[in-house]
Amino acid sequence: MGLRERKKAATRTALSWAALRLVVERGLDNVKVEDIAEAAGVSPRTFNNYFSSKGEAIVSRHLDRCLRIARALRERPAEPLWDAITHSVLSQFEPDTAAAAHPVPDAAQWMAGVRVMVAEPALRSELLRAGAIAEAEIAAAVADRTGTDLKQDLYPHLVASAVMAATNAAMAHHLRTDPPVPVGRLLADALAQTAAGLPIP
Repeated sequence: MGLRERKKAATRTALSWAALRLVVERGLDNVKVEDIAEAAGVSPRTFNNYFSSKGEAIVSRHLDRCLRIARALRERPAEPLWDAITHSVLSQFEPDTAAAAHPVPDAAQWMAGVRVMVAEPALRSELLRAGAIAEAEIAAAVADRTGTDLKQDLYPHLVASAVMAATNAAMAHHLRTDPPVPVGRLLADALAQTAAGLPIP
């Protein structure tokens, strides 16, 4: 990645983190695009070069992480599929790559704000859109690894749907538990149960 691309990526990340921080602190309705741009040190016009709405800026962190799962899956060595999937997913939720360095220092405030934020109806459509994009990329990576046909075979799409469902379920359970159960532990459990065919507990 060249210098220009790195700068653009850094600006996109700064805008997304600023959006998350402000919405967690103030609530979605109390944050304007202008506030996000100011917090990231750019103009509202620059914000509009990267995102079409504050909802898209907020959800982009989740989308980027899910797209990295697909890239990681493509880069895994030859190994059983669900081992490759598990490593690819968990690698994106390690403390140095996930939201452990979230922009709100108070962990309790962060969790409370995120719970309110993800319940916002205005964000649901953005989350669904991001999930569909990520699922398509994961399906393509699964098809490549398994030699299946992305257009003709159900299998890669079914696996990608299961991966996204397990990821979403683990993240939702993390938010509903008090104190929160670590996301990595929940993800490992969710993926193991999925790989085993969801046996009855």
